[in-house]
Amino acid sequence: MLLQELSDIFAPDGPLAQAVPGYRSRKAQLELAQAIEDTLRNHSTLIAEAGTGTGKTWAYLVPAFLCGGKVLVSTGTRTLQDQLFQRDLPRLRNALALPVSIALLKGRGNYVCHYHLERLSGDERALKSRSEIGQLRQIQVFAQQSRTGDRSDLSDVPEDADIWGRVTSTRENCLGQECPHVRDCFVLKARRQAQDADLVVVNHALFMADLALREEGITDLLPTVDMVVFDEAHQLPDIATRFLGSSVSSHQLLDLARATEAAGLAHARESTNWTEAGKRIEHAARALRLAAAPIEKMPGRKATFQAIPNPEEFDTALDELLGVLDHSIKLLGVVSEKHPDLAAAAKTCLDVRARLYQWTQPDRQGHNALKPVQTDPGTGQQEGRGNEDGAAVRWVEHSLHHMRLHSAPLSVAQIFSRYRSKDQAWVLTSATLSVKGDFGHFLRQLGLWDAQTLSWESPFDYAAQGVLYAPKMLPLPSDRNFNERFVDALMPLIKVSKGGVLVLCTTLRAVDRITEILEQRFEDEDIERLLLRQGESSRRALLERFRAGSNAVLVGSASFWEGIDVPGDALTLVAIDKLPFAPPDDPVLEARLNLCRSQGGNPFMEYQLPEAAIALKQGAGRLIRSEQDWGVLMVGDTRMIDKPYGRLLWRGLPPFARTREPGQAVEFLLRKQDAD
Repeated sequence: MLLQELSDIFAPDGPLAQAVPGYRSRKAQLELAQAIEDTLRNHSTLIAEAGTGTGKTWAYLVPAFLCGGKVLVSTGTRTLQDQLFQRDLPRLRNALALPVSIALLKGRGNYVCHYHLERLSGDERALKSRSEIGQLRQIQVFAQQSRTGDRSDLSDVPEDADIWGRVTSTRENCLGQECPHVRDCFVLKARRQAQDADLVVVNHALFMADLALREEGITDLLPTVDMVVFDEAHQLPDIATRFLGSSVSSHQLLDLARATEAAGLAHARESTNWTEAGKRIEHAARALRLAAAPIEKMPGRKATFQAIPNPEEFDTALDELLGVLDHSIKLLGVVSEKHPDLAAAAKTCLDVRARLYQWTQPDRQGHNALKPVQTDPGTGQQEGRGNEDGAAVRWVEHSLHHMRLHSAPLSVAQIFSRYRSKDQAWVLTSATLSVKGDFGHFLRQLGLWDAQTLSWESPFDYAAQGVLYAPKMLPLPSDRNFNERFVDALMPLIKVSKGGVLVLCTTLRAVDRITEILEQRFEDEDIERLLLRQGESSRRALLERFRAGSNAVLVGSASFWEGIDVPGDALTLVAIDKLPFAPPDDPVLEARLNLCRSQGGNPFMEYQLPEAAIALKQGAGRLIRSEQDWGVLMVGDTRMIDKPYGRLLWRGLPPFARTREPGQAVEFLLRKQDAD
C-alpha cells in the first residue's frame, strides 16, 4: 500500500467523493488512515482518538480493504455492526472496485435455531400468551425464508420479546453435530462465511466472548486475522469486565428445572421421577432467592460476598442447591446418551453447577478449593489463601423478580493485552478515549502500554455552532429539590427551542422524576410537545418517535448517552442533569476503588474522575453531529464550575462558547432559529 494511493482515495475528486453523497475531504481523516497503514505494516497497536466528524469509519475501512490480509472490525453495538455491513462496506467496495469479501458475525443468541424452534412449535403449553402464538408463526415463516436467520431482520417481533430466548440456542443447550438440523444451522453458516471472508464485522460482546472461551482453551469462535479494528473502543473495558466474569440467575435455574423435567419425561420416562427432579431444582433455587431477600433493602439492591447480611443462611441454601444439582447431574448422566435433549440438559446442569461453585471460592475463611494450597518451605506457612479477592469481586443482586450471582475481574488489563498475537495489528478508535489529551486511564484499563496514542480534533466550529450553558443558581445535586430546580432552569430553553430536546440523566429515578415534573409544567403552561421517557417502549422505538417528532422532548439515562445520531433540527438542546460519576453502590467500582486506595493511590483522581470525564464527553457529543448542526448543551451540575476538578471536565468537552447566563443561552437559540 502506498501513501500516494491513500491520498488519491481521500482526495476531493477521488473515488470516495464520487461514491459517497456529501463526502468532504478532511486532512485528519487522511492522517488517521496513514497512521493505521503504519500500524498494519509494523504489526503494532494504535490508539486513535478522532473527534466527531473526522470520518474515522472510512479512515479505517480503506486501509483494511487495501491491506490484502484478513481483517476483523469490532463495533460497540449490533446497530453499528448492521450499518457497517449493510451500508458502509458495500458502498466502499463499489467505490474502490475491489473484490473484497465481507461477512457479518454475531453471537449465537441472534440467530434462530431450527431445533429449538421446532421444539417450541410442538409444545403449545410453552407459549405464554396469544401474542406469542402470533410471534411464533412469524418466526416460523422467517426461518423458512431467511438466508441468515438473523433476528434483527424480523422487525415485526420486538427485539426484547421473551420468545427469542426459546427459539435461539446457548453454548450449553446447542446440540452441535448431534443436531438433526446441523446442515441448515444459521450459526454454523455465519461462522463458515466468517472463516472465508476477507473482512468480518463483529461486536465487542462477541469479541470478548471469544476471548473468554480462549481462556478456557476453546478457539473455534472467531477466525485468525492480520488486523483488528475496535470502533467505539471506549466501551471495551466495561464489556471486557462483563464477559470475563460470570453470572448465574434464578431464571437460569428455573429454566434448567423445566428443561430437566421436559427432557426426562419425553425421552427417559421410566428412569426416574423427572417431575420430582425438576421440582427439587426449582425449590432449591427459590430457597436461595428467599435467603437473598434481605439484600433487597441494601443500596442498589446489591451485596458483595463479604457484605451479605445473613451469610450463614445464604451459604446453607447455596450448599443445598449445589447438592441438588449434583443429584441431577447423576440422574442425567445415566441417560444423557439416549437423546440430544438429555445431553443438553446434563451439559447445562454441569455448567451451572461449576459456575456456582466457582462463585463460592474462596470461602469465608479465605480457603480456596480451586487453588492448591502450597507451603512456603522457608516459613512453613500456607500460601494460596485469600488472595483471589484481590483479583475478582463477587456480589449478589436481588429484586422483585430475580436474583443473580455475579463475579467480575478487578482488572482486565493482563488478559486483554496478552490476547494480541505478535503478528497482529490492533487499532482502537473512538471520539472519547482521553481526558484532556491524556490516554493514561484507558491504557491502564486495557494494559496496552506499548501502544502509540494519537489524537485528532473534530473539524466542527464548536464556538459558532454551540453554547455550553452552566446555570449559576442551581443547588448541589444532593439537594432534595435539585430536580425541580433543574427543570426550572431548563424550561426557558424548552419554551424557545423549536427543535428536539434530549435530557440525559445519571439515574433511572431521575428519569422518572424529571419526566413527571416536565409533564406537570407542560400541562400548567399549555405546552404542546411530545414527551418521551426511557422505559415506556424500546430504545429504537423511542428514537424513531423522537426523530419523527421534530420538537419532541426525550428523557433518558445510560443507554441514551452514546450511540445516538440525531442530526439537524430534530435535536437542538441537550441537557445533562448531573456529572456522570458511577454510582457508589456498583460492587466492581467499589472493589476497584478500595484496591487503588490500598495501593496508596487516589481513587477519585485516578478512576472516578477520568470515567466521568469520558462519559460527559460522550453525552455532550450527541449535540453536534455535522457541520450544519447547532444548539445548546446545558449541564446542571455546578460542581463542574465550582470544584477544582471541574476544569478538567469542561476543558475536556468540545470548545463551545460558554455562558452562565440564561438570557445568553436563550438568545443563541432564537438567533440560530431565525437564521435557519
